[in-house]
Amino acid sequence: MDKYFKWKVLFIFAVVGLSIYFAYPPQEKINLGLDLKGGIHLLLQVETEKIPEKYREGAVDRAVEVIQNRIDQFGVREPYITKQGKDRIVVQLPGLTDQERARQIVGQTAHLEFKLVSDDEKIIKDALAGTIPQGFEVKQMEDEGKLTDTLILEAEPVLVGDKLTNASVGFDQYGQSMVEVQFDKEGAKIFDTVTFQNIGKRLAIVLDGKVHSAPVIRDRIPNGRGQISGNFTVEQASDLALVLNAGALPAPVKIIEERAVGPTLGQDSIRSGIYASLGGAVFVIIFMVAYYLLPGVIASFAVLLNLVILLGVLARTGASLTLPGIAGIILTIGMAVDANVLINERIREERKLGKAIRSVISAGYHKAFSAILDSNVTTILSALILLWFGTGPLRGFAVTLSIGLAASMFTAIFVTRVIFDFFTRERREIHLGMMNLIPEPKIDWAGKRWFGYAFSIVMVTVGLVGIFLKGPKQLSTDFTGGTVQEIHLNQPMDLGKIRSALIQAGLQDAQLQHYGRPEERNILIRTKSESTKVIQEALTSSVGQGKFEIRRSETVGPAASKELFGKALKAIGISLAIMLVYLAWRFQFIYGVCAIIPLIHDVVVSLGIFFLTGRDFSLPIVAAVLTIIGYSVNDTIVTLDRIREDVKIFRKEDFSKIVNMSINQTFGRTMITSTTALFGVLALLFFGGPAINDLAFILVVGFISGVYSTIFVAGPLLIDFIGKKKA
Repeated sequence: MDKYFKWKVLFIFAVVGLSIYFAYPPQEKINLGLDLKGGIHLLLQVETEKIPEKYREGAVDRAVEVIQNRIDQFGVREPYITKQGKDRIVVQLPGLTDQERARQIVGQTAHLEFKLVSDDEKIIKDALAGTIPQGFEVKQMEDEGKLTDTLILEAEPVLVGDKLTNASVGFDQYGQSMVEVQFDKEGAKIFDTVTFQNIGKRLAIVLDGKVHSAPVIRDRIPNGRGQISGNFTVEQASDLALVLNAGALPAPVKIIEERAVGPTLGQDSIRSGIYASLGGAVFVIIFMVAYYLLPGVIASFAVLLNLVILLGVLARTGASLTLPGIAGIILTIGMAVDANVLINERIREERKLGKAIRSVISAGYHKAFSAILDSNVTTILSALILLWFGTGPLRGFAVTLSIGLAASMFTAIFVTRVIFDFFTRERREIHLGMMNLIPEPKIDWAGKRWFGYAFSIVMVTVGLVGIFLKGPKQLSTDFTGGTVQEIHLNQPMDLGKIRSALIQAGLQDAQLQHYGRPEERNILIRTKSESTKVIQEALTSSVGQGKFEIRRSETVGPAASKELFGKALKAIGISLAIMLVYLAWRFQFIYGVCAIIPLIHDVVVSLGIFFLTGRDFSLPIVAAVLTIIGYSVNDTIVTLDRIREDVKIFRKEDFSKIVNMSINQTFGRTMITSTTALFGVLALLFFGGPAINDLAFILVVGFISGVYSTIFVAGPLLIDFIGKKKA
């Protein structure tokens, strides 16, 4: 027995034990993304061009600090606030679903100014006539949206908010909410002088350029106290006091992307994800145990360990588990089996040669290693590219897929080998009988390649028609900008009534459709403009207050949508380029080309069918496309690896015959791994819920196309590119 066997066992127990320790109990130690536990995601752009150049340096960092202070005072649990790029800030607020309130707290500049109102008749007359004297400005004062007064203010404020030490909620003599402010010693001195010298004049209180009130100075105010009134509710006054206490933002900010998920949608997503995960895992385990017997039991045990390690790493690193992340876990279940299938099929082949049991196992692992390494590395490269370009939930998908694939290599290559070593210690014999429902075929794939080419041309043409004819019309809000809201109606409602209310509210372009099963009474509302508040007001007028629930709301500005679209194209393009470089290094350049062409084939076919079925192309679909790329190249690499191996063995054989033989040798493995991977994806499609149905659908199409292209495109292309030469 291996002299390091005991240390290997201890290492495995340590890894699994630490993973359980880090992840248990999962409901307390694993962070859920906003799409699972509800909350708001905001992407802010700091408009530094609107402030003097001397103040621009460090403005974004100061804005992060101010927003962090506001959120801390507001009491949001575990917020995530960070700088992104040069002038952007990502804000995630778990548990908060009031979008309007979140906008006010995070996006309000809170620049407070006190300005004297001119009572000079000539200045007032000239200003109202359109000739504003230098040093003055015209401001409108409104009450509940109605114009109440036109004021001529001195442009230079007598006092600003940086002298503020405290702001709190108060009430006037009529019980109306207001905000009481207290200035520091210097500010109190200025306020005392201003009020003493201007008794009888009006003093306007201006917040972010809007006049809230302009009371007459009745007497000197020596204590540095002031009041801001403006028909506030208690909540509005409280929030205003909060942002004033936290300080003004150094520059205005603009919300360019906004996403909100209600808590009930998050609970439904978790429930659907658990069902899909259990369904996929059960299908895979039953199949592996039934088909491979003892090796299948060992492989299934490795898959379960893979999940434990994945959850442990997620908990330890603090990475968030998102809805696409659950999809990543389910795909990991299906794809993690691939390495075990490769090993078991190699063991089956070695067993036929009549070798001793330990030699059979050793050779099986040795010959499967290069294909396992290459296929996993290329898939992880896709995930890392998505991690680089992705945002929000997509990063969760990339993280879980990367961790899951890395863990699967550990469990498939290291853990299962230690288990086999345990069973065969002291050269004991074990039964390695396996079912063989898919015997090695004797098909002339080279002779049938023209049929494959013709069918591929037809399918690619269909795909291109779908992409260019219907694709531009089916880009989601992520890539076109605008607003989409998922609404749950508490009672049946005529969509015509809601549509009329939206048109009356000025949303003539609003699109309504049922979402999910009819009995769930969910609808989607889409507009091309940023209209979250208008949609909510229209729903209240047509459906009634409290008779609907906003389960999901997304608003993306034109700048953000354009950037997201560019990132999506870059992610797919760079993924293909990096894979070509890697495969050219590991094999030959021509092998890499013959692997990349099938990937492009699969992407075009998958997207074309996706668009032709009327589905929307969104950010999660980008993740799905990259997964298809990773899966397809995974399948192709196994065949190319066998071709490379057979070329070295059968040096005098015609190359087309070698390719034929290699495809036939790996045919059973291709069918088995595609079946197990489809188990997981079909579980997503049937049990994952409407929120993830589109992603599951394109994966099903892509995985089927990937199996086809491996057999009918990759190998035949290699024959035609290389000809009778040996590779």
